[in-house]
This record gives sequence, structure tokens and C-alpha cells, in this order.
Amino acid sequence: MIIIKRILVILILIISIVLIVAYFMPKEYVVEREITINKPVDSVFKYVKSLKNQNEFSVWANIDPKMKVSYKGTDGTVGSVSSWESNVKEVGVGEQEITKITENRRIDFALRFKKPMEDTAVGFMSTEPISGNQTKVKWEINGEIPYPTNIMLPMLRLNQMIGNDLQKGLENLKNIMEEK
Repeated sequence: MIIIKRILVILILIISIVLIVAYFMPKEYVVEREITINKPVDSVFKYVKSLKNQNEFSVWANIDPKMKVSYKGTDGTVGSVSSWESNVKEVGVGEQEITKITENRRIDFALRFKKPMEDTAVGFMSTEPISGNQTKVKWEINGEIPYPTNIMLPMLRLNQMIGNDLQKGLENLKNIMEEK
């Protein structure tokens, strides 16, 4: 009986320590990548603000060729929505909505994931002229992991996992834009 009590005390201490550490850990994450494209800012921005075009260069949209995609609203305008549905776990079910557009500069969006887990995130793609024929494109996604699961944030390696996909998507975008 004493051994069981000691084990319970140790378990309670371990759980308490984990909860205390999680309380002081960050809950928010930010992942961003950028690339330079040899095209003028207006043509790059016009292309990236279209949700249909984003599915052409997005890594996630290309994982499942059988993915069902639907669109609501006028593509490339505030309020337009791209919804996807896939049985592939890395893709899942969700939607992206354009929430704000600053012409030739930035498109903000909301991401709502429904499966395999419910979550939300926000992000943006920005375009910045470097020269007459070069544009810096930045892609950022950020969100929040609630307490106490935020303890897993360092182990999830979101910056690496999501960052690699963002970078590959930007490389796809660069290839598409520079071939036009």
C-alpha cells in the first residue's frame, strides 16, 4: 500500500510540474518563409490572391489528387472561400477565407481546419517590389495551441514541418511565375 501511495504522489508531482511548465510556455506559433521571384509585383500579386491559383502551388493541395475542392464567392476578393475535403490525414477537411486585401501588397486569410482535428489559424501572403522585375513574396501562418497542450509545442517542430511546406510552395510559385 505504501508503494502505491508513493507512486501516486510521484505521478501527481510529475503532472503538476508539466502543468506548471506549460503555463509559462508560449501558446502561439508563427511560421514564415520568403522567396524572390523574377516577375513584377503586380503580376505576382494578381496570381497569389486567387484561391484557385493557390491550389496550384500549395504543397497541401497537391498531396491528394482526389481531394474535393469547392469555392464560394468571387475568387480573389474579401469573403471568398476555398473548401477542401480529403481522406488523406495530412490534408484533412477545412477551408480558407480571404479576410483582407491590400492591393499589390498583402492578402490576409483565415484557416479553419475541421478534420483530423479542429483548429484555426491565420496567415498572409505579402508581395514587395525589390526592383522593376523582382518581387519578394512572404508567406506566414500563425496560430495558437491551447494550454496545457502547448507543452508539446517544442516537440511538434511546427516551424520545421509547416516551414518546409511553405518553402516548397513558394518554390512551386516561383517556378510557375517565372515560366509565364
